[in-house]
Amino acid sequence: MSIPISILDLAPIAPGETARESFAASVALAQTAERSGYRRVWYAEHHNMPTIASSATSILIGHVAAQTTSIRLGSGGIKLPNHAPLTIAEQFGTLASIYPGRIDLGLGRAPGSDQETMRAMRRDPMSSDRFPEDVLELQAFLAGQSRIPGVQAIPGAGTNVPLYILGSSLFGAQLAAMLGLPYAFASHFSPDALHEAVSLYRRDFKPSSQLDAPYVLAGVNVIAADDAQDARQQFDVTRRARVRGMLSRGPAGTEYSDEQVDHFLTTASGRGIANMMRYSATGTPDEVRRFLENFAATAHADELIIAHQSQNIADRLRSVELTADALQGAAVAA
Repeated sequence: MSIPISILDLAPIAPGETARESFAASVALAQTAERSGYRRVWYAEHHNMPTIASSATSILIGHVAAQTTSIRLGSGGIKLPNHAPLTIAEQFGTLASIYPGRIDLGLGRAPGSDQETMRAMRRDPMSSDRFPEDVLELQAFLAGQSRIPGVQAIPGAGTNVPLYILGSSLFGAQLAAMLGLPYAFASHFSPDALHEAVSLYRRDFKPSSQLDAPYVLAGVNVIAADDAQDARQQFDVTRRARVRGMLSRGPAGTEYSDEQVDHFLTTASGRGIANMMRYSATGTPDEVRRFLENFAATAHADELIIAHQSQNIADRLRSVELTADALQGAAVAA
């Protein structure tokens, strides 16, 4: 494969489906990714979102790990300000003890929720200001070198679960560079600062015990299908679903037709939402391959973390397979 590819599984709950069905789909997705040669699958911590089932991220990772054998699994990411570092060290230390060599711990500073949900989680509004210190405290727990006298992460101490800093701004890039950690940029939904952040990270990177050279993962959306028109129709459905999710924050019970959503996308606000999906590879396997190869080169990415965006699980699994086959075929031909 020309560049390592991985998956961000948003654990979506489709209309009319349940969280249980979402978890079954996540297992099928990871099993397909494992067979297809993907490096890892990550799950994001979100709360109070009716269409996302990955709120208890470490539990979902364990559930999928039990039904796969080799693919790496992790968080993309844990919103560390929501948690005590010791708690996360224990959770991921437990996962790493059960599934050694397979667990990643991606960390983000954003809350992954709205203001009311933050209060429901008993989250200190100032906790994000302590994110750099909390990352170091967590790293020390996992290394068995606790910064708090008399307190160890059990399980966790000595597991050295690899850390990744996630971000969509220059802050995360600066922190990852300073700490010598891999950096994952959320360009699949927040593309604007991608190139500046990666450039800063690579310029300022300081080697660490975990990593001796900069390593960038860049997020990208993909819908690959056997037929180009089918892929583009799937993309339209996905984009409309995102717009409806944004508009649903308005008056309760309001429903929007496809025509209303498409008209909204022509407005300034609609174009702003559409821009969130700027980095999206849609089409046949060859079209997707060309987009991903160009994106990886221009983003200076060492690995792509792909959000396969098809709404239907069967289409999503097909996109996983077609994308991997296209990139593997290109690598063999080269």
